[in-house]
Amino acid sequence: MADDDEITAKRPTIYDLAQIAGTSASAVSSVLNGTWKKRRISARLAERISRIAEEQGYAVNLPARMLRRERSRVIGMIIPKYDNRYFGAIAERFETMARERGLFPVITCTQREPALEVEAAREMMSYQVECLIVTGATDPDRIAELCSAARVRAINLDLPGGRAPSVVSDNFAGALELTRVILSRVRADFGTPAPLYFIGGRAQDNNTRERLRGFTAAHHEAGLAVPEGNCLMRGYSAAKTLSAMAELGIADGSGVFVNSTIALEGVVRWLHDQPIPPELRFGCFDWDPFAVFLPQNVGMMQQDVAAMLSTAFQLIESPPEGVPTIRIPCRFRPRP
Repeated sequence: MADDDEITAKRPTIYDLAQIAGTSASAVSSVLNGTWKKRRISARLAERISRIAEEQGYAVNLPARMLRRERSRVIGMIIPKYDNRYFGAIAERFETMARERGLFPVITCTQREPALEVEAAREMMSYQVECLIVTGATDPDRIAELCSAARVRAINLDLPGGRAPSVVSDNFAGALELTRVILSRVRADFGTPAPLYFIGGRAQDNNTRERLRGFTAAHHEAGLAVPEGNCLMRGYSAAKTLSAMAELGIADGSGVFVNSTIALEGVVRWLHDQPIPPELRFGCFDWDPFAVFLPQNVGMMQQDVAAMLSTAFQLIESPPEGVPTIRIPCRFRPRP
């Protein structure tokens, strides 16, 4: 058997660790990749291998460092964007609330790319997360299936799914209220009760569908029909919104429902590009503390991030029966 000092003089391998521990390389590998329980390796041997690996300077992966604990205490989150105030607020609040509960938060951004979402979910499970909060995913059910196969709990946030509990904003009620306010202001300021424009979002996206449903319901209340050409949903992109606004040729006295602060950036750019900006009124579903002061803005619908995450952690701590979808009310923030 090699002398311990000889082994530590070079970068150790699993074979070196096996020699020191007096066991097989396959047993060492199982301990380091976190599958030792499946091979019925004793906790005592797993602990010994983990300790030796650390002493020898071996790059032990996270599961190996977790051997001393029954639970990993790691909680993961997939999020679509960082450069958005709403998702940024979710990430920051999630980290705070996780640490308050003695959990270690891990967050990754997936850019609304389905392949990246699946890759991120698999990587999270390799870190033995106890639960994965799936925020704004394009296909939350696929991720829920991966989590279920790995015996990892999943909670959907922002966008609902059918295979895991979901916590979302009450997009219908929020859009209904916001549309009522914009219609009222257009009527009061311009004297003509005309249908509004709906700009931004994706038609296949649950939140956009629910907001469009509230938008339409408010028009029906006011005795107005929404022309099909008034609704342009080309994604959550400032550039696409700018293009859509240019196509519409919005006239003075119009009202606009802006679906997200990302789309609002495109609206503001369009207004800035006009030689003589039209007189219009708009409201935005999502809140920004600076955008709320824009002169033609009548108000913004703020999603309750704190309540959403509190509910998500309640579902983690007290698992519900079935896969409920819990809708959290939004708060209308008028222009000061």
